[in-house]
Amino acid sequence: MQYKTIALELLQQQTELHDHLRLSRRLMPTLERCATELKASHETWKETLSQANPGSNPTQNASEAMEMAIQELENRLRHASQTEEPLSLDKAMAYVRSHSSRE
Repeated sequence: MQYKTIALELLQQQTELHDHLRLSRRLMPTLERCATELKASHETWKETLSQANPGSNPTQNASEAMEMAIQELENRLRHASQTEEPLSLDKAMAYVRSHSSRE
């Protein structure tokens, strides 16, 4: 999986956030963090789905898990880009981290 490519595409969809991060020279660190979060979320969802459906097709689980992980990251980025105040990398990453853990 190309997590960085997917994360970059999701960041580019949030034009204001992407431009702010690029202009402040924080795009690459944010991209790295988003890709890491996406991978971790994907792995977690794969495990969750395989436990919920023990006899299911692992390829199907992986595909569904990726869709869910992408949706989570997309929602986080959309929310982060809708803040009224200028977004700092610290605030963006704190938001991503606080919404990435599952119980």
